Amino acid sequence: MARDTRSPRSTSTGPGRSTRRPRAGTRASASETQPEATAPLQPSVGESARASLLSLGARITGRALVLVAVFVLLGLSYASSLRIYLDQQHQLAVAEQQISDRTARIAELEAELDRWDDPAYVRAQARDRLGWVVPGETGYRVIGEDGEPIGGGVTIESEQQLPAGEHDPMWWDRLWGSIRTADAPVRKVTTR
Repeated sequence: MARDTRSPRSTSTGPGRSTRRPRAGTRASASETQPEATAPLQPSVGESARASLLSLGARITGRALVLVAVFVLLGLSYASSLRIYLDQQHQLAVAEQQISDRTARIAELEAELDRWDDPAYVRAQARDRLGWVVPGETGYRVIGEDGEPIGGGVTIESEQQLPAGEHDPMWWDRLWGSIRTADAPVRKVTTR
């Protein structure tokens, strides 16, 4: 049994012809590369565009798709983290502004409290607000045409206003209310 020494690439197809492919880096003869009596075809514009799309599709591999998906997921997670960070920075700035406003208000109130410790300030406020005078002084109040005092003085208004049609309870209203309460006392029920 003799062994065939030909390689599978060098099988002949007929008399004087072989389908042998040239090795990489070697030149093939003109008879091996071009078929007989056929001219090379020029691709049309549509075919070249289709070929470029096919070559692009051949270049996009599964690994590239996975890599793009990973980058998209990372971008989304970083975007949400960035949004949360910016929201926290805004809340921090608002809180710091509130702290500085309240600190300034506390300083104003402490300064006013310190002024009330000064007897001269207390006397001035008693003169302005209440119309008091020191013994030996004569106090004057200028009355306007409408009968109201002009200038200093404090008018104290009640913060609780009665609804329209009601009046402040008089002594007899309070008396009648206590009589009604005495007639119907609230009884506490105790359970044993």
